[in-house]
Amino acid sequence: MVKFLLWCILLLLCWPLALVALVLYPIVWLLLLPFRIVGIAVGGVLAAVWALVTLPARVLRGVF
Repeated sequence: MVKFLLWCILLLLCWPLALVALVLYPIVWLLLLPFRIVGIAVGGVLAAVWALVTLPARVLRGVF
């Protein structure tokens, strides 16, 4: 909603720039999509490594 309101303000102030932003936004989103996917994958791997590192402490905590 905030992005839409900012775009409306930009449309009132400088409509050619707002139209360029409207056209370029999907292209930029598609270009950044692989980086988001890699970020999600790296986050999952780091969470798995953290779970393996803390596993002995969690097992010992459950025993005692």
